[in-house]
Amino acid sequence: MKTTKPRIEPLAESEWTEEEAKLLSRYKNNDHEFGSGAVYNVIGTLANHWEAYKKFGVWGNHVLGKTSTLEPREREILILRIGWLCQAEYEWGQHAVIGKAAGLTDEEVERIKEGPDAPGWSAFDATLLRATDELHADAFISDATWNALAEKYSKHQMMDVVFAVGQYNMVSMALNSFGVQLDDGVKGF
Repeated sequence: MKTTKPRIEPLAESEWTEEEAKLLSRYKNNDHEFGSGAVYNVIGTLANHWEAYKKFGVWGNHVLGKTSTLEPREREILILRIGWLCQAEYEWGQHAVIGKAAGLTDEEVERIKEGPDAPGWSAFDATLLRATDELHADAFISDATWNALAEKYSKHQMMDVVFAVGQYNMVSMALNSFGVQLDDGVKGF
């Protein structure tokens, strides 16, 4: 973690307005093995800026899969890679769990840290990793990588690659800068 304590504390349940309680109570992390009954730290932290949080949630729900055109496993490769590149340990920890649920193996999750040239990736998985690296380094996908993605992906999927990496680059910046700490039971790097 870049900080040992939050710079912005998660909004305490005792501070929630009625509107906040209605929405935030759905995000308690009691639905998996790491559940503590508390709202995920990322949700509680972002809730401090309620109007921004409500808008952010709509876009985040698209990118995380509600209407995204990407297969969940492929989306998680993108998210984990940008989380690693940004050294966003909270992001990594949460999406390692989500990625495994989406079909990534423990070995693949660890190999994401090594990038597109690590042995063992399919050509397309390596292309997803390369696209993430290029977006992170240059804010641009090279023609070679773009063309390799386009062999499999539709126009909407190509757009969703950029949207996913861009969204989670911003999320990583927020998590790191706000000092969002790992949720109970979630492993970091």
